[in-house]
Amino acid sequence: MLPFHCNSDFSALGMRMYALAERLFPICRSITGNGLRETLRILQQEIPLTLYEVSTGTPAFDWVVPREWNIQDAYIKNSSGEKIVDFQQNNLHVLNYSTPINTRMRLEELRPHLFTLPEMPDWIPHRTSYFNDNWGFCITHRLLETLPDDDYEVVIDSSLETGSLTYGEFTIPGESEEQILLFAHCCHPSLANDNLSGIAVVVELARILSTSSPRFTYRCVFAPAAIGCVTWLSQNQSELSKVKLGMVAALLGDSGQLHYKKTQAGDTLIDRASLHVLRHRNMPFRAIEFSPFGYDERQFASPGINLPVGRLTRTPNGAYPEYHTSADNMSLITPSAMADSLAAYCAIFALIENNYVYQSNFPYCEPQLGKRGLYRTTGGHGNPERRQMAILWVLNQTNGKHDLLDIAERADMPFETIASVAAELEAAEVIRKV
Repeated sequence: MLPFHCNSDFSALGMRMYALAERLFPICRSITGNGLRETLRILQQEIPLTLYEVSTGTPAFDWVVPREWNIQDAYIKNSSGEKIVDFQQNNLHVLNYSTPINTRMRLEELRPHLFTLPEMPDWIPHRTSYFNDNWGFCITHRLLETLPDDDYEVVIDSSLETGSLTYGEFTIPGESEEQILLFAHCCHPSLANDNLSGIAVVVELARILSTSSPRFTYRCVFAPAAIGCVTWLSQNQSELSKVKLGMVAALLGDSGQLHYKKTQAGDTLIDRASLHVLRHRNMPFRAIEFSPFGYDERQFASPGINLPVGRLTRTPNGAYPEYHTSADNMSLITPSAMADSLAAYCAIFALIENNYVYQSNFPYCEPQLGKRGLYRTTGGHGNPERRQMAILWVLNQTNGKHDLLDIAERADMPFETIASVAAELEAAEVIRKV
């Protein structure tokens, strides 16, 4: 058995991840505020998360931490007193970060503050106005088309005040101080795939890692997108040199195939490990070249940070019709899809944990394997001929320069096969770790 491996019951974990997403779904989150804190405090019940508060006005490179936004209620009533739009029914109804308002107005004045999706007339869009004071409501286009020229009561009971931005962090110590970063954004309101599925997968992955005595130290960060990531990076500059690689986790609960977005360099260890695992799962997947657009992988790739952080999602952002709409609800994600995403993440980090460089103790021709019991056919190795070829590849390539992933790729074999025979050869003192 390899020192680090994944033998979890992923089906059961899928149900648990779904239940966590379901619990978080009703909360109105934003880049600051009580909804964000409530979410992180629920995560504290799952893993020992430490919460950090960064005050409004704190510099974060070229940004500053914004005012804190909180909302209690919002609605639009017609002249008959009927609520035609109600924040309590769906928190997507309010333009996120809306300034407060309490007034009456005609439809002509109200209409510029109503946001819809004409192409999806029964869905509510998710819209924000974080750094530009504005107010508004997001409604279905079908409702907009039925609104008469009436006198409407418009109320948004919100506040924008000096406060703080909250993020959570859980560090899992490893044998090495080298760090692997797992980042999930947690600022979206009631959107299940984006990004409750990513939050739930990172929580479960953190559980697995914390019980496995990992080789590397893992830092699991839950922060608002963009400004939260920028703030975390600015607050942790002195620690960034320890980060070996990382992954942004998002969009992990829908039925689409997995998509891996490469780092800026495109050939780092996280790229090689992720693509090797995906190729050998024998399931459809797609590799995406880096671009400075998407989630917070772009912040980690900025010139002054330059960390090798990839991104593994299912269907990418903007590539499924429900994205940033009320249709991104709990019916869009499934326990089985989240379980499959978690299994892929576990396999990637199991590879990284077990990816050593070895040196042969017998560099002058092949050592005699028979007297060491290494020609036996044993259970658990699958095809014995493949195992024998794996041994030959490892013996040939352990020159102190190639890591096991190099060997697996050249041999066109699953990493686990190569790593397993390397562990046997090490135990027999045929090879040694460099």
